[in-house]
Amino acid sequence: MENITRLTPLKQPIVFELEGFDVPPGYGSLFFILALINCTVVLLGNGVVAFVIIMDKNLHRPMFVLVCHLVTCDLLGGTAVLPRLMMHFLMGQKKIAYASAIAQAYSVHTYATAMHTILAVMAYDRYVAVCEPLRYPTIMTSARLHTYCAVAWIIALVLIGGLFVFHINIRLCGTTIKHAYCSNHSILSLACSPTPVNNIYSLAITWFLSTSVFLIVAFSYFRILHVSLKRRRTGTSINSKAFRTCAIHIAVYLIHKLAVLVIIVSYSFPSVSQNIKKFLSIVFIIIPPAVNPIIYGLASKELRESIIRHFSKVTHRK
Repeated sequence: MENITRLTPLKQPIVFELEGFDVPPGYGSLFFILALINCTVVLLGNGVVAFVIIMDKNLHRPMFVLVCHLVTCDLLGGTAVLPRLMMHFLMGQKKIAYASAIAQAYSVHTYATAMHTILAVMAYDRYVAVCEPLRYPTIMTSARLHTYCAVAWIIALVLIGGLFVFHINIRLCGTTIKHAYCSNHSILSLACSPTPVNNIYSLAITWFLSTSVFLIVAFSYFRILHVSLKRRRTGTSINSKAFRTCAIHIAVYLIHKLAVLVIIVSYSFPSVSQNIKKFLSIVFIIIPPAVNPIIYGLASKELRESIIRHFSKVTHRK
């Protein structure tokens, strides 16, 4: 099997070695600075958005509550990979303990899964806001909203938890993970024997999530477009504020899907260097969390004004 360097099953404590990037001599510091900038943008951007939404009671509405959950997803994904990546660039640190590897892999997969489930809830929220504006306050009550968000996280945690349950009885015969971070596949590629059950389960939940979320988003925006065109023909006004916030949802969804598509396309070209493939494979973790806070600020005037107002208060105190 690929990556297996030993035929004898390993015993705990197991320490893996991440292959990471092939960093040319003298470039480690430069890559560390770039990773540090990216990590700072992720933490600062998402942290500011979350802080403002929590502190500003005027933003305690379904759309912004859901944005806060997306921010949590972005922080989970970014912090799971970037700190260890910085250590790799600065100190050449490649060793990672078994428990830390599982924790990183679980966090990365939960990030990707929860992003899907929360985007599905947001699609439903936008559908109700635009298509049923008069009933929106009674449909999307605070209790119902928090229930939907809790279910979205529980689905992600349980599905990914099930994925890693298969690791319990699997014996490993290798220690070199040929990737820049740990994932379910990269760890199981070190197994002493094939893992068909895990592979089938992984493909099943990936297909289920991608298909179901796509159908929910497609149905929601088909209905939104249909209602918008119908109201335009009859001269009925559209809730422009609710309609504009759809831009946040669509932008985040497309960026996430585009990042995943980049990974798939990169592996279709064998001639592409391993360094480029590894970089493209972490694009969905490092780019969306850095770009999403900018999208939230640009697409939402209320959020943008609230951030400026809070920033002004801090500067005036000084």
